[in-house]
Amino acid sequence: MSADDVIVPGWPPPKGYSNGRIGTGRVLHIGGQIGWDTAGKFPERSIFDAKFPAQFAQTLDNVIAVVKAAGGEVTDLAAMTVFVVDMPLYRRSRSELAQIWRERLGKHYPAMALVAVRELFEPEALVEIEAVAYIGAPP
Repeated sequence: MSADDVIVPGWPPPKGYSNGRIGTGRVLHIGGQIGWDTAGKFPERSIFDAKFPAQFAQTLDNVIAVVKAAGGEVTDLAAMTVFVVDMPLYRRSRSELAQIWRERLGKHYPAMALVAVRELFEPEALVEIEAVAYIGAPP
């Protein structure tokens, strides 16, 4: 791993995120990724609430694909900003989102922020994630 948690003395331990990460290696800035697949299609679901976890999963997969294309691993992710168009929907989906997270990133938690926005550029997008990773020197 090329980044470590920053622990602030006296603060309670963060739950599901890190307050800060410090790293070495090449810095990878990952542009905002949304939940469409390689064909530019969003996951199909019959009800609005079911679309959000599916888009969140695909969005994480897209972030991870960029990290791996740069020669990194999911543990190289140091910071992440998640933009959502519906905060109440995010809250209702937390248990599903936690499972999706664990399947992809295990117990790795970058420094994170969650931001509610009115809309994203792509009208069908419900979530967008931008991130920073520290990629170790290639072998």
